[in-house]
Amino acid sequence: EVQLQASGGGLVQAGGSLRLSCAASGFTFDDYAIGWFRQAPGKEREGVSSISSSDGRTFYADSVKGRFTISSDYARDTVYLQMNSLKPEDTAVYYCAFTITVLNPYSDYVPRHSYEYDYWGQGTLVTVSS
Repeated sequence: EVQLQASGGGLVQAGGSLRLSCAASGFTFDDYAIGWFRQAPGKEREGVSSISSSDGRTFYADSVKGRFTISSDYARDTVYLQMNSLKPEDTAVYYCAFTITVLNPYSDYVPRHSYEYDYWGQGTLVTVSS
């Protein structure tokens, strides 16, 4: 069974940076996507960023474009989310998730909605102080 371990959250001042890690294990699939989601108190879970294993295509939510960068180290089955220029509104519990996917080679779509993901890690709390 696929298992995900998210880490790297913490408390940071506005303008600071954090790097989240998501270590995946227990799978043998070649084509998959890993996504980062977040949920702030009283709000719905939202997709932040995702990356495909097959060609490295990525997705970023508009709210994080230019500030967050997703990357992968497939040798370690780990996906990272580098978060720069953090804002108080980035405060949330961040989750990583995994889905088996066969991507359309004629589009740039990467799964980005929570319902598209089958396996979830535990969350890691990111708190950005003003």
